[in-house]
Amino acid sequence: MGADAMKRGTSRSGDRGAYAEGAAFVEGEFVPVDEARIPILDWGFLRSDATYDVAHVWRGSFFRLEDHLDRFERGVAKLRLRLPFGRDRIREILVECVRLSGLRDAYAEVICTRGIPKPGSRDPRDCENRFYAFVVPFVWISTPDKQTQGLHATISRVERIPPGSVDPTVKNYHWLDLQAGLLDAYDRGGETAILVDENDNVVEGPGFNVFAVKDGAIATPDGGVLEGVTRRTVMELAADLNVRLERRPVPAEELRRADEAFVTSTAGGVMPVTAVDGSPLGDGRPGPVTLRLRGAYWGLHEDPRFSLPVRYD
Repeated sequence: MGADAMKRGTSRSGDRGAYAEGAAFVEGEFVPVDEARIPILDWGFLRSDATYDVAHVWRGSFFRLEDHLDRFERGVAKLRLRLPFGRDRIREILVECVRLSGLRDAYAEVICTRGIPKPGSRDPRDCENRFYAFVVPFVWISTPDKQTQGLHATISRVERIPPGSVDPTVKNYHWLDLQAGLLDAYDRGGETAILVDENDNVVEGPGFNVFAVKDGAIATPDGGVLEGVTRRTVMELAADLNVRLERRPVPAEELRRADEAFVTSTAGGVMPVTAVDGSPLGDGRPGPVTLRLRGAYWGLHEDPRFSLPVRYD
């Protein structure tokens, strides 16, 4: 982040209340999140030609920020975008957004868009790529109170966009299939949706990865999904805890007949699923494997290997 941009951002921090709902970095300046705007001609808006990543701050520290920035940079490269800032500046921008907001538990997003083309051009190579960032209060897919009961998921009749069309390992805003799945879930009395591929294997849901547990062993889809940082954390924890985990196709019927299930996301960690398509899994309560991994996941937030504390003063 340039010195001038940092000065402009911090010059507004005298009124910290303006940032109480979050802070954003737009067009080289820090602004309260409710004042953040992007140009209407940016292809990130008009064509969903963008990638992004979301990290979280918990009790005043970023969790696995470098892993999120690694994935963000890979997505930028795959879309043939160019970031105007290096890793160190992007990290500084995010930290400053958190500091300005004063938020101790936060959701922190970085975005790279294609930008605006030259007048009359339809060539993406003519665009000047743009970088944005924002921080808002922590976002839960399933709140801790709700997690004591577990989520009711429905397996959607909407198929996920195939990976041959849109690479799911590049975090993107192509959410119309996920939104349709959510609306279908609500119509059927569910609380969230899990989408399938053309072979009726479950893949992922709106913002989360999916895990099924049977006889103490875990299965999670091996393709067609975002390679989530929380998903990766669960895989590492399963190995540490000697819990068998397989990455392979998971038929929808296998999930319906699982002993327990859970979903993972930056927006909530490890979250139990206790009913699928209206029928309970196991005894209808969060299962022992899920609860063990959930506890280990939140415990890992105290590990200095994965934490970046924010200095708020």
